[in-house]
Amino acid sequence: MRLTVLGGGGFRMPLVYRALLEDTGDDAGRCTELVLYDTDRHRLDAIGAVLAEQARQHPVAVAVRATTDLDDALRGADFVFSAIRVGGLEGRARDERIPLAEGVLGQETVGAGGVLYGLRTLPVATRIAERVAAVAPDAWVINFTNPAGMVTEAMRRVLGDRVIGICDSPVGLCRRAARALGTDPDRAVYDYVGLNHLGWLRGVVVDGRDRLPELLADAGALESFEEGKLFGADWLRTLGALPNEYLHYYYFNREAVASIQQATTTRGEFLREQQARFYETARTADGGALAAWERTRLERETTYLAASREASGGWERDSCDLDGGGYDRIALAIMRAIARDERTTLILNVGNRTAVPGLDADAVVEVPCLVDAGGARPMATGAVAPDQLGLMLSLKAVERSTIEAAEAITEAGPAAARGAALRALALHPLVDSVNVASRILDASGLPATA
Repeated sequence: MRLTVLGGGGFRMPLVYRALLEDTGDDAGRCTELVLYDTDRHRLDAIGAVLAEQARQHPVAVAVRATTDLDDALRGADFVFSAIRVGGLEGRARDERIPLAEGVLGQETVGAGGVLYGLRTLPVATRIAERVAAVAPDAWVINFTNPAGMVTEAMRRVLGDRVIGICDSPVGLCRRAARALGTDPDRAVYDYVGLNHLGWLRGVVVDGRDRLPELLADAGALESFEEGKLFGADWLRTLGALPNEYLHYYYFNREAVASIQQATTTRGEFLREQQARFYETARTADGGALAAWERTRLERETTYLAASREASGGWERDSCDLDGGGYDRIALAIMRAIARDERTTLILNVGNRTAVPGLDADAVVEVPCLVDAGGARPMATGAVAPDQLGLMLSLKAVERSTIEAAEAITEAGPAAARGAALRALALHPLVDSVNVASRILDASGLPATA
């Protein structure tokens, strides 16, 4: 089985390779060839050095090939894992700084920063989907490119149900909640609903009984894990649900923005400098690339959501959340389920169909799905609380305006593209003025012509 990774020179690629090396399943459903595609040969060489050291630790390793030719990478692929970053970390840093200069949230996927990231990424993601359709029409695309829900919805317009979006935030929340209850995370069934980076855990069912009320009633247990510390026991009890960590930017927006503004660097600026050092070191290292990657990865995980943690009192991440795994294991679980027809349940980004009342059939939602050889099918969520559905509808309008802007670049011209892009920014709940939205758009230079 051949897996192609787009953005194969990305920093987290060794996590995917580690998961592939640890897969001991039968040959029929096991990856035997990994193709890495990236537009940056230097990044491919650096990550290739890390993967080569990983391979030496296993008696039978997955073969690795790297290329900068997209069609070459896609041809013959059974699965395509898309993890691209259009504009690199320099683009991310701009996406964060431009909104902050207007006093609104500057973050990679939430708020104005997420819209700017989408405007830059969607045209490229759509072109990739078109090449998959032409060169590898039978391949399954697993999308982790952010903003994951928005990008998945755009790619689905070309590839339909053969695109499945993934994120590691929901599974991390679910597993932490189960551990706080003293139960095995693999024994629980989770009631989760939302969009990517905008979701809520509404139930943790163990042996047929929902134990979330028990967790909400226990302040000590509730504040023993990341989301409890971020939001506080009182607010979580008021909500009656456990929000995805990214909802901190909505519920505590003023504090989050102040914390980011007070920091010396934004997250994108920190990662830009950190990864520049790593890639230069790994590319020229003689046998120490893997150790350099591990050190950099641990620093990256330790500082994750640092501004939000500072805004909520300042606290360190638990050691069990620093292994960096998550989305790599989800991607492997999808591949296993489809290739081996091993039925499983995963929280994924897929077309809604009729799963979430209030959203149309084509809207990409993030919900538990049944996955097997036929792909991923969303499970019915039941009624959604008005506050949750309201936010979901607002953000879906933002996502679709961003997609419309990206499509208009080539189909309707710059004026139509700008109008849709302005609407996307101005409609976002975290952008408080049309004038602010207009200035952010002007400063960004987006949407750029294709």
